[in-house]
Amino acid sequence: MKYCAFLRGVNVKGTNMKMTDVCQVFRDAGMQDVRSIIASGNIVFSSHKNEIELKLILEKSMSAYFSYDAVLFIKSERDTVLYWESVPFEKTTDFHIYAFVGDTGIETVLMAEFQDATQNTSESAAIVNHIFYWQVPKGNTLDSAFGKILGKKTLRDQFTSRNINTFEKVLKKMNS
Repeated sequence: MKYCAFLRGVNVKGTNMKMTDVCQVFRDAGMQDVRSIIASGNIVFSSHKNEIELKLILEKSMSAYFSYDAVLFIKSERDTVLYWESVPFEKTTDFHIYAFVGDTGIETVLMAEFQDATQNTSESAAIVNHIFYWQVPKGNTLDSAFGKILGKKTLRDQFTSRNINTFEKVLKKMNS
């Protein structure tokens, strides 16, 4: 079965790693057809194991090799398609759209945080198929009240976010 591992906190705040090294860690852990997509920690691979087993194996392998507490989220090809096909917002050049990959139930936690934040009137959020999506004007991602909440220590190991265009790239890599 084909999967994508979405790594949390890669190449930010001092956690730097080369994707060629990450891919080798995945191969050494028994994954096949391993390839990376952009340098932010998106690894496509094949395995006969399930998502729970893969998360345990890969977090342990990544933590040991890179000497950090690895957090990653595994999604099947079918789930990755759902992220791409469920986008509730129209794609425009003026906005970024992010989808959040994470622990079960994180979408409701993020929606509550979004609703409590003082957001710019042009920001939007929606949950579709248990996926939290956030639309924010370009240039405002890190400065928005909700953007600042996303770095809270109590939340950060529960999810990772990707620009929606990343899912398209992941799916193309899965099918090439």
